[in-house]
Amino acid sequence: MGRPRDGSSRGFFCQKGAFMSGKTKKKIRWKEFLPYYLLALPGVIYMICNNYLPMFGVIIAFKNLNFRKGILGSDWCGLDNFKFLFASKDAFTITRNTILYNVAFIVLTTVLAIAIAILVNEIQSRFASRLYQSLILLPYLMSWVIVSYLVYAFLSAETGLVNNAILEKLGLKGISWYNSPQYWPFILTFVSLWKSLGYAMIIYFSSIVGISQDYYEAATLDGASKWQQIKCITLPLLKPTVITMFVLQIGRIFYSDFGLFYQIPMNSGTLYSVTRTIDVYVYNALMKSSDFGMSSAASVYQSVVGFIMIIGANARIRKFSKENALF
Repeated sequence: MGRPRDGSSRGFFCQKGAFMSGKTKKKIRWKEFLPYYLLALPGVIYMICNNYLPMFGVIIAFKNLNFRKGILGSDWCGLDNFKFLFASKDAFTITRNTILYNVAFIVLTTVLAIAIAILVNEIQSRFASRLYQSLILLPYLMSWVIVSYLVYAFLSAETGLVNNAILEKLGLKGISWYNSPQYWPFILTFVSLWKSLGYAMIIYFSSIVGISQDYYEAATLDGASKWQQIKCITLPLLKPTVITMFVLQIGRIFYSDFGLFYQIPMNSGTLYSVTRTIDVYVYNALMKSSDFGMSSAASVYQSVVGFIMIIGANARIRKFSKENALF
């Protein structure tokens, strides 16, 4: 038999060579990225252990927990824990406080952080700019326990700075701050802004620094004022960062800051109507009543609503700005 004249054998070997070459390339590429996979492995293991394995405890929300029988052996109670939660007046209070506080924090933090970032960016001295950034960020690095004692030093009824150094000098009667709920929505909002503003400001400041100076130089040549440059250049180019931060904060709107709402008011019972959020409620239910079922139900409720809100917010953003959506 002679060799085929149409070159089919040569084509076969070429295809085989190409197949082997592609396979070899994939193998080489896998080996090339192997060090990165190994570097990511500890983080992946930690995330699985810290974030996903504890999710097994979700079933406690649907069981009448009995420690003698164990989690799996305890009797199923269906949605009874949720019924007890929503039948009480606490469900409305903790939901209202959690949503209203976080909405106020998101709006005020975003507006003030952008304003401060723009002002810091206008400082010509590099040393002064770094100094202001460090001073504004410093409260964010403090523990809530330390912040709570700083607040107590100001608001203590007997030795507080506000009562003794301000109200007394003005001839006004001292206020028992930790027994007066009407003041605490403003106090908590101020303390939250004071502590978290620096972190948000740094993020927006980094985005502003990344904007090309060519835009501002062209605007200056056209006679644009500083306000016009901010309105027509800085704010529009900050839009992707603002949207990303907004969606992430919306996802955490039911994840209230436990340190803020528990440590700052010193867990005062008279302030529960304005300081109790979902996280504080879950903690108090565990520590005082040991009601694991209702506490788990509140946690599941918090997670599900937060998940729905972040999906809804992202879907809404995709309608008018698809490129800025998270997914």
